[in-house]
Amino acid sequence: MKNLSWRAVSVFAVIIVAVIYVLPTIKPSLWPHKKINLGLDLQGGMHLVLEVDTEKAVESTIERISQEMRSLLKKERIRHIDLNRIDGSRISVRLQGQENIDRFEKLLDKEFKNLRILSRSIHDEILTMMLDLPDRESAQIKKLATEQALETIRNRIDQFGVSEPDIRRQGEKRILIQLPGIKDTKRAKDLIGRTALLEFKLLDETHDLNAALQGNVPPGSEVLYGIKEDPETRRVIKTPYLIKKRTLLTGAHLTDAKVQIDSQYNEPYVSIDFDKKGGRDFARITGANVKKRLAIVLDNKVYSAPVIQEKITGGQARITGRFTTEEARDLAIALRAGALPAPVNILEERTVGPSLGTDSIRKGLLSMCVGGILVILFMIVYYRGSGLIADFALILNIILIAGGLAGFQATLTLPGIAGIILTIGMAVDANVLIFERIREEMRIGKTPRAAVEAGYDRASLTILDANVTTLIAALVLFQFGTGPVKGFAVTLSLGVLSSLFTALIVSRLIFDYLLVKLKIKSLSI
Repeated sequence: MKNLSWRAVSVFAVIIVAVIYVLPTIKPSLWPHKKINLGLDLQGGMHLVLEVDTEKAVESTIERISQEMRSLLKKERIRHIDLNRIDGSRISVRLQGQENIDRFEKLLDKEFKNLRILSRSIHDEILTMMLDLPDRESAQIKKLATEQALETIRNRIDQFGVSEPDIRRQGEKRILIQLPGIKDTKRAKDLIGRTALLEFKLLDETHDLNAALQGNVPPGSEVLYGIKEDPETRRVIKTPYLIKKRTLLTGAHLTDAKVQIDSQYNEPYVSIDFDKKGGRDFARITGANVKKRLAIVLDNKVYSAPVIQEKITGGQARITGRFTTEEARDLAIALRAGALPAPVNILEERTVGPSLGTDSIRKGLLSMCVGGILVILFMIVYYRGSGLIADFALILNIILIAGGLAGFQATLTLPGIAGIILTIGMAVDANVLIFERIREEMRIGKTPRAAVEAGYDRASLTILDANVTTLIAALVLFQFGTGPVKGFAVTLSLGVLSSLFTALIVSRLIFDYLLVKLKIKSLSI
């Protein structure tokens, strides 16, 4: 009797905890806890598969190295004929004169040990050398680019305010993103796909912009455009700028970016704050270029190019550009989260509407109810009173699964509902094994109490074997599956555990209560 009381207390405690977790889903006002999360296929949202252009990450590294090499050559006064990045990921260098060649090779051994020499030739005291990064280092840059892109996108989505996003790496350079409940899909795509590379560059005011637009772009410069939309006519205005390629400062030193309102024009702008090093560099750059124009470039678009009136200290700057409040907020989010190391391309895009999700829930619940009612009726007809015990355990089983989903903040998907329906059959199957064993024991003349004890003792091992193997399969699906497969694995795992609990503990407790406490003489089975 003492053992029976402790088992009853334990079972009721589990049931109460499950009901507490399920309550917010049924009536949120009753208990301030999170509801069961619905997957993309049930509440609607967006599914994206992105591919990181890792080759661009390697090209950016080569571009940075070539700029650094050009600066060092100038600093060391090593005269060179040309130094260019060719075919994206190689550096071509030409120098004349033995003295320049010797000094360059010493500089190469000292400062650029990680570069691989593809070819080297000397003709008429002119050295031509081709350099690139070794394959191992290129592979490492590509791997880090994908990992950094994943973290940057995750940070952006977290700040965007999407509940329960699913963001994970797929293969070597793909990223899977599922955003349940998202409504403004275009805005979300723009935020996720924006590279957000912030650069500060000087305008090239010594060469002719018109000549550059005709194709005569001077070495070390490039033509970039500022793009603005006229709020009245809705026409896009493109303004060309001749910009020096050399980047003076990037957004890597940003500590904060926030939206503020210009008191004069009543328009939102993005205020940015640098860390100590960035603030010192910004003060040095503005101090050394007073009366020159400094372009604020974001993803190769010029947002503004103001004239530097004086040295700017304090480590602050602003980005203006006739933003809407949402555009300014998304830009601030992208800058705070950091720049993507390489552009990302959308390979696959699916949008599930809320109405489709609601219809899926209705049909899923309907199929679960129909299946459950048929099983309940079968158990009552075939096993009579004992069937009622199995039916109670079955209903409790569904409550425990729902409580587990809410308690672990797992996501319920349409295949997850299929997993619950499958669990209904599995839970009844365990009771069928037990009941048939009890019938056999009663046929050979055992008392109801002895028959129940023998039935549970001999059927339990078989039930455990069957359910443990199913649980292992479900855990493997959860570990290696994605999206809907993972949702199915979650509910199947919870269903296996709850069916074991209800079949071996709850229903046994009810039988023991009837036979030991109430001391019934016959068993309806």
